Amino acid sequence: MMYQSTRDASHKKYSAAEVIKMGLAPDGGLFIPESIPALTAEEIAALSTDAYPVRAAKILGKFLTDYTYEELLSDCEAAYAESSFPGGAAPLVHVHDHVYSLELWHGPTAAFKDMALQIMPRLLSRAIVKTGETRDALILVATSGDTGKAALEGYKDIDRIGIMVFYPVDGVSRVQKLQMATQTGNNVNVCAIRGNFDDAQTGVKKIFGDAEMARSLAEKGYVLSSANSINWGRLAPQIVYYVSAYCDLLNKGALKMGETMDVCVPTGNFGNIFAGYIAKLMGLPVRHFVCASNKNNILTDFLRTGTYDRNRDFHLTMSPSMDILISSNLERLLCLTAGEERTAAYMESLKKDGAYTVDAEVLAAINENFSGYFADEAATAETIKAYFEQYGYLADTHTAVALSAAEQYMATLDEVRPMVVDSTASPYKFAADVYESLGKNQPADPLAALDELAASTGTEIPYPLRGLGDREVRFTKVIDAEDMPAAVLEWC
Repeated sequence: MMYQSTRDASHKKYSAAEVIKMGLAPDGGLFIPESIPALTAEEIAALSTDAYPVRAAKILGKFLTDYTYEELLSDCEAAYAESSFPGGAAPLVHVHDHVYSLELWHGPTAAFKDMALQIMPRLLSRAIVKTGETRDALILVATSGDTGKAALEGYKDIDRIGIMVFYPVDGVSRVQKLQMATQTGNNVNVCAIRGNFDDAQTGVKKIFGDAEMARSLAEKGYVLSSANSINWGRLAPQIVYYVSAYCDLLNKGALKMGETMDVCVPTGNFGNIFAGYIAKLMGLPVRHFVCASNKNNILTDFLRTGTYDRNRDFHLTMSPSMDILISSNLERLLCLTAGEERTAAYMESLKKDGAYTVDAEVLAAINENFSGYFADEAATAETIKAYFEQYGYLADTHTAVALSAAEQYMATLDEVRPMVVDSTASPYKFAADVYESLGKNQPADPLAALDELAASTGTEIPYPLRGLGDREVRFTKVIDAEDMPAAVLEWC
């Protein structure tokens, strides 16, 4: 299996290890596989009897063909061990009627990013060896909250890898900020920027595209790589949990082999939902994908009109991991739908004018698989309250957006299928907003909300978030976005 850039019509090819090491393609595009491997009904049936690490190794083996199955199984068993994911990775919980919650947040940082970022460092370490790289890898991450902590936790003290995370100083929750600021490890650094997530992400992309910066880092013994979902090594592991969810529906008797499920994903950077689409292209029986957005509903507008326009107001919401106006992984979907040449033109228009409009046939093809719905702040809060009171299910703010969108979509259907809703974070990562959504007065201290939420709902605070306020704060630096390159070089 070889890979190419979303913008390169010449189809220059790269190995899996090369793209995991590089992160971003040389022309600024994202890597996609040259073809989509098949997943048969017989294989799905066999996977349904396997534990999650085995499911992961078998699916990843279809894409990362320069890794041996033994290497992948060893890494998957280490990544998804009981010690990191108490109770198992990616459990599927029946919430009510046709709605199932795919809980992806039972890992070491209580967010879905752990599902990829516990395995990705192991894949990168092997990639450094497989490509004969003599320099150490420097991971740069822009985060709207959860990716940063999950990447820091996954890469801490990994040999020959350093990691630096940038986040918007006022664009993450208090819990998320403390998780990053108190991160341990000798090879980690965290820096806040004045601006929003898109400013951080744009800054990281500029560093990746700066030839002089690459030379300066090479002199210091580093080669750049990324832990964001622009890196295929981050996205590929996300394909697995959609296959796993289908296997679990089979095991629960919720559907029979070949029958379809629907999927709803709270969406920011479009990587998670795109991974599900790759699973469908492989042969997984998925009928439709619901792209759920918060008040920053740029993706809803795009899926309904074909125009992607970031020239709009930016809103800070209670679901900050979705406060994004540039959904980078949408480029991968455009490439598969419209081809490299038109995708390059769309991306150039986005860079120049902040907007682009896809051709009518491209939008029609996308709408065969994707619909967009959104929930504003009031709808998000109402969903949290309703799901807890009616079904005893406590959802975080991002999961609530997806539950609302799923309900909106299902109301349009003549035939309702099992609806798998990605639950992307523990409610305790956003305890203050969840607590207030339940009709309570929000505590003045966001950390006190964890205890208040536990007491009022009878649920437990996940182990990664207990005692967070007692940990040593190591990182307090705040800079302007234009100073990010200098901060990287200073740390190196």
